[in-house]
Amino acid sequence: MTTEANAPWLVVGLGNPGPEYAANRHNIGFMVADLLASRMGAKFKAHKARAQVVEGRIGPAGPLNRRVILAKPLSYMNLSGGPVTQLRDFYKVPVENVVAVHDELDIDYGVLRLKLGGGDNGHNGLKSMTKSFGPDYHRVRFGIGRPPGRMQVADFVLKDFSSTERKELDYFVDRAADAVEALVIEGLERAQSTYNS
Repeated sequence: MTTEANAPWLVVGLGNPGPEYAANRHNIGFMVADLLASRMGAKFKAHKARAQVVEGRIGPAGPLNRRVILAKPLSYMNLSGGPVTQLRDFYKVPVENVVAVHDELDIDYGVLRLKLGGGDNGHNGLKSMTKSFGPDYHRVRFGIGRPPGRMQVADFVLKDFSSTERKELDYFVDRAADAVEALVIEGLERAQSTYNS
């Protein structure tokens, strides 16, 4: 799909608002968005679309420099589609320039997978976005692995990372932020070849 070279990108970190959720596995999208914002030297501000946003640019000077809107929907995960749609319309972002950063149960902890389109794999944030504007957006999937034993999925994703996982979390969040930047600057195929380990 072709997009106008100067069309902005909308990078959406998926998560749940509020301090009680901040360190949950389900909030990895927020963590990556926070790191990207700090790399831009910008702070999130409230937007009327029930989201926090940062506007900035990433990439080297010249034709590879991209206008990017980072967003953290404040609607809770299962209603993410509403704020994302409003932001997409407000900033006039083509759907193929939307990137969702989210946790993924079917991938081992810390492993990344980048793709365009596809199903939601039971992820309520993706389900809501797809229902709002279709499946043809990019995903940066951050592996969190499956719940241990008989733990319910809902309980697992709403728990904080384990102490063992936390030892490597900063490294993996940093790598996920790199992957988002590579996707926006270099395109999906090159980013996949580097980060789809």
